[in-house]
Amino acid sequence: MTQHERFSDRVTVAVTDRVAHVELDRPDKLNAIDPAMFEGLHEAGQFLAARDDVRAVVLSGRGRIFCAGLDFGSFAAMAGDTGALDPLEKRTHGLANMPQQACLQWRDLPVPVIAAIQGGALGGGLQIALGADIRLVTKDARLSIAEIRWGLVPDMGGCVVLPGLMREDQIRELTYTGRDVAGSEAVLLGLATRIADDPVAEAFTLATRIAGQSPSAMRAAKRLLTIAASADPATVLMAESREQSALMGNADQVEAVMAHLEKRAPVFD
Repeated sequence: MTQHERFSDRVTVAVTDRVAHVELDRPDKLNAIDPAMFEGLHEAGQFLAARDDVRAVVLSGRGRIFCAGLDFGSFAAMAGDTGALDPLEKRTHGLANMPQQACLQWRDLPVPVIAAIQGGALGGGLQIALGADIRLVTKDARLSIAEIRWGLVPDMGGCVVLPGLMREDQIRELTYTGRDVAGSEAVLLGLATRIADDPVAEAFTLATRIAGQSPSAMRAAKRLLTIAASADPATVLMAESREQSALMGNADQVEAVMAHLEKRAPVFD
């Protein structure tokens, strides 16, 4: 049975067999980001964070492109309304503002998130995808750190995520030029994980495999890898020990071992 939800008329979430599908749903505007899209993404993230039955998430855009970036027309129309947008310096979500949360919340979710990028992910669209654990792209998809084209800088959490994916000089080149890279180059650079002819279908295949693993071990793995991205060695080593100690002998771990020995698929609660 599939559960469907819609947030701010911009983002849909469907949960089937413990896999959630989050779709940017503004195909007539190439899924361009406006304030309602930011709000919808935040609401979708909150919805998923509150659930303990979801074990993997697929993040995609409806239509021919994942996301074309900011809808500058929408923001320009709001320019005269001083109360329409919060100052960017205002922290509305812990350390982050709303646009930053649209990207970083996928890192904060306790389960793996797979971004399926068809067509392209430009500017803010790329930053949303960067928050995912894994990014699948078509070889001809266009990806770019495009903000410089508009006289801006990347400011949706990309500067937090990118240093863990690419060399500094590569980040600087793409940021300074705003040039597009094809999916195949994005994989070589570290912007994308791998090429897929049908990223959404492949993302669901991967998500289904992830959802079949021990849920407690999967959540522990995401916590551990998130810490490892920025913490000092002593903190990481202690985190490894604590996570492993909590897993050893628990019901999920026992079931994983028994299923392997009995040559059957594991069954987790």
